[in-house]
Amino acid sequence: MHNYVLMALIATFGTWFVTALGAATVAFFKSPNPRFLNIMLGFASGVMIAASFWSLLQPAIERAEEVSSLPAYFIATTGFLFGAFFMWISDKAVSFARRKVNNIQEKSGERLNRIIMLILSITLHNIPEGLAVGVAFGALKNTGFSTEGLMGAVSIAIGIGLQNFPEGAAVSLPLRREGYSRKKSFLYGQASGMVEPIAGVIGALLVVYVEKLLPYALSFAAGAMILVAVHELIPECQKNQKSHPYFSTMGIICGFAVMMLLDVMLG
Repeated sequence: MHNYVLMALIATFGTWFVTALGAATVAFFKSPNPRFLNIMLGFASGVMIAASFWSLLQPAIERAEEVSSLPAYFIATTGFLFGAFFMWISDKAVSFARRKVNNIQEKSGERLNRIIMLILSITLHNIPEGLAVGVAFGALKNTGFSTEGLMGAVSIAIGIGLQNFPEGAAVSLPLRREGYSRKKSFLYGQASGMVEPIAGVIGALLVVYVEKLLPYALSFAAGAMILVAVHELIPECQKNQKSHPYFSTMGIICGFAVMMLLDVMLG
């Protein structure tokens, strides 16, 4: 008997660990290599886009036909749009938090409040990512445990983990530049990813014990991942590419190709 919730917990601990690794760069650098971060973000976006179809939307459509009388296209589309909408709302909340951060910095210079707001904004952003990983592993119970399904869930966790690396660095490195110790900068940076195991367990529990939610949950996770990849990762990895305009683009292509290869080969 496979413990799918435990799998989700382990996977999301892995994504948190990558966030901690990103935060740990504060011990070695004042700023990470931009070319390395660009190709990592590009690869992660390619993996996430491919995984959104083969590991999330396709199983959602197949499962919807089995567990619901509603048309599969309606369920998949509704879940997908709601996932993207949820992520959009989260992004708006992050933007609001960032404006508060800037106001605090300009008006009073209260560094503690600024740190709290920064960590909260990144943490909010990580909730749907943890849910996506948890849903992918929880879905294995209802879709049937297989090597293909497991690799799909693992690939989603890897894609999210890869893009967590620069997020951890994005918190710890600016704090270090503001004069905080390496230890404090690291602790604040890794803390932003600690919500993912909690969200992952919640996502897994939902789809394990409420089977009819599975197609909605899978398509929800796909919508959230596509919005993150298209709105955040791809534009970010394309910055400062004048000298090597296709460098990060090839990362996207390679990430998509690897994920597609794994899914088709194992399928």
